[in-house]
Amino acid sequence: MSEEEQLGEIRRRIDTLDQQIQDLLNRRAEAAVEVAHIKLSADPNAVFYRPEREAQILRMVKARNRGPLPDEEMARLFREIMSACLALERPLQVAFLGPEGTFTQAAALKHFGHSVRTQPLSSISDVFQEVENDKADFGVVPVENSSEGVVNHTLDMFISSSLQICGEVSLRIHHNLLGKPQAMEEIRTVFSHQQSLAQCRNWLDRHLPYVERVAVGSNAEAARLAAETAHAAAIAGETAAELYDLDILARNIEDEPDNTTRFLVIGRHNGGPSGDDKTSLMVTTRNEAGGLYRLLAPLAERGVSMTRIESRPSRRGNWDYVFFIDLLGHRDEPEVAKALAALQRLAGMYKELGSYPRAVL
Repeated sequence: MSEEEQLGEIRRRIDTLDQQIQDLLNRRAEAAVEVAHIKLSADPNAVFYRPEREAQILRMVKARNRGPLPDEEMARLFREIMSACLALERPLQVAFLGPEGTFTQAAALKHFGHSVRTQPLSSISDVFQEVENDKADFGVVPVENSSEGVVNHTLDMFISSSLQICGEVSLRIHHNLLGKPQAMEEIRTVFSHQQSLAQCRNWLDRHLPYVERVAVGSNAEAARLAAETAHAAAIAGETAAELYDLDILARNIEDEPDNTTRFLVIGRHNGGPSGDDKTSLMVTTRNEAGGLYRLLAPLAERGVSMTRIESRPSRRGNWDYVFFIDLLGHRDEPEVAKALAALQRLAGMYKELGSYPRAVL
């Protein structure tokens, strides 16, 4: 058999498989529509998005994958299938810290898929308000970076907000130097978000030591300014380069190769256990020696692992602090529930911010 005949046979096999895949996708979509009809007949205000269910499906996809597609790529494909099917039930409105082209938008699309309607907003507080006022189903906001630490504004919003954390997204952050076609020596100003400037500090010191660094509200805004300003560049991602028609002058200029940002998905409802979850709390301790140690003792006694603790001023008085705690497990799990009940009795103020699936993708 000649090479052309072999290729022709393989192409016919691919065409047959594509038809089968397409038929199965439509059958899955029909099942999603049936689910919507059943839910709406029982409750006109039914909640269609179930984060725990989606997390379970994605974990099963990765567990049963046998290649040659990598586990992450297979899970990403299924995320898009679920996103398209959910849109047939009811398209989700997702607010994010904008403008378009930010890493927060990339995190929203990674978590929900591309069939949702994304809405850029100018501040983290605006994202919270949009969800609180029922103008968006969910919001996505940054909470911490692996090299620069927590985003304080996000933590502070939880002090007064009634919203729950419904999910988390981890996104590898690759920064690029963007600009109109020009030599590096011609650059006089670099625009970027203050955290991105900090994450690329060493690279900038080596390659653009005498260039003015100007912090702006977002990397997308930096790209817009670079497109409009002579002898300017921006630090941003590839999406911003496409949106504002900029060249990538230098790729992956972040100082830490594993630079990762964690984002939170916020909403008005909390899901059930998915089998691999986190719970986030906000607590205060009495101002006494050993107070924090005694407050956290119930977690250790019940074998509950704490993954993060941060302190923020409570705004109720000088030197009065709120502690934000992440722990492994869902609040409905028996041992976690017992530990939380004991912790609540010891805390001066206690607020559960949500239980949610650990990031799958």
